[in-house]
Amino acid sequence: MRFRAQGRDPALGLDCVGVVAVALARAGAEVPLPRDYRLRRGTLPPLALPPGLVACDGAAPGDVLLLRVSPAQLHLAVRTERGLLHADAAAGRVVERPGESPWPLVAAWRWGG
Repeated sequence: MRFRAQGRDPALGLDCVGVVAVALARAGAEVPLPRDYRLRRGTLPPLALPPGLVACDGAAPGDVLLLRVSPAQLHLAVRTERGLLHADAAAGRVVERPGESPWPLVAAWRWGG
């Protein structure tokens, strides 16, 4: 699947918010997506996460991870059995990165719906 900034349709491409939105929707969540969000501000927009997500340690497959890529940029990913699934702008596609995240974990949530 290719990377696309502000991407929400897997057929056209996804960004990190799109990856998480698609994963949560497939798990049964209703995902209201904020418009004109910028994770580069270093904060998560209010109401960016759907109800039904419960804070957790981020260790289980399917957990949503909020990662700090730089002091002013956040990134979302989904934990998998082998590592994490995320939209990689440099690679131009959605990838599964094996092992632990190279970025610090800010917060994590598990779908409890």
